[in-house]
Amino acid sequence: MATIEQLGYSAFFIALTCIFAIVARRLNERLSKDGLVKDLIFEAIAAAELCGCCFELIIVADNFGVATYAIFLFTLTIWWGRNWGSATACPYTYMEQIVEGEVSFKEAALKIWAQLMGGCCIFRYVQLYWWLELAETHEGRAFEDCKADLQVNLYLGAFIEGFATLCCRLASKVISEKDARFGAFVDSFIGTSLVVAGKGKSYKNPIFIFAAFNYSGGYFNPVLATALKWGCAGNSALEHIIVYWIGSCVGAVLSVPLFKTATFRNMFLADTKTKSE
Repeated sequence: MATIEQLGYSAFFIALTCIFAIVARRLNERLSKDGLVKDLIFEAIAAAELCGCCFELIIVADNFGVATYAIFLFTLTIWWGRNWGSATACPYTYMEQIVEGEVSFKEAALKIWAQLMGGCCIFRYVQLYWWLELAETHEGRAFEDCKADLQVNLYLGAFIEGFATLCCRLASKVISEKDARFGAFVDSFIGTSLVVAGKGKSYKNPIFIFAAFNYSGGYFNPVLATALKWGCAGNSALEHIIVYWIGSCVGAVLSVPLFKTATFRNMFLADTKTKSE
């Protein structure tokens, strides 16, 4: 049975990962010249921090339950929002910017590549910590075969990832435009709720609206899903791309025109004027 001491080892690893990321960002700020290369490094650092922490959150969820997992994720989401600056560690934010005409396809592609490199390479660091087996919860985890989280039909999984991503992005845009005093906390709560709900009935938590189904794993971030689950038994590469890349990115891109519609703005922003006006 998992103990508080074992949870402490997970908390220590997550904190250590965040500290390494802080140091790396400060070094990049001091040593790199302003420009695209500097931005790419910031993206790689953010993605490495995100994926490194989320690898350990798998341990937390498996051994300490969904409530503990949610508390960690909620806290980390706020932390990342305060420390990443312009980095996002998420590909579809740049796809949205392409649609808006804010970045070029080349710049977006390079930043997504940097995110993938940071997110995928961090596993060796995680694996080393798990290999030490300081806690019982880490025993056998460093070299075990992973299993895919998709427990539903391929296209239903893509819909779930896409719809939840759409909800997250719309909520973020509304909060940003309203400039709510506690916007970061509300945004984090919404994102955490959708992620936890997306974990499905493997946690048997009836609080969430999606709890009647088994789900996709609730990643809502293609880089995170790829870093944690690419090549895992149960999904082919094509299935992974359809669910976690196409599903999420379509949802995010759809949020751009939907947010601008008069109907949506009247409902959530009490604003009868669209941006086009």
